[in-house]
Amino acid sequence: MKPYEIVNMIIDEDAYDQEEVTADFTYQNQDYSITFKKEDLELVNAWVFKNDTSLPANLAENIIEQIREDVKNRI
Repeated sequence: MKPYEIVNMIIDEDAYDQEEVTADFTYQNQDYSITFKKEDLELVNAWVFKNDTSLPANLAENIIEQIREDVKNRI
């Protein structure tokens, strides 16, 4: 069982300079959003949502890798 659940995924193919993939997910009872470059799935940014605000997320590398692999399989 995965420690997170992807609840939404958007593939932005109309970006100006690069295509991106954004996945919204829950992890440890928190809502997060993570964006990768579609071409090589390099991390662009990650946010955690708290009190109706978004803050930079400090996610462990292994969670990022798991989500990256999950996103790769869904594309």
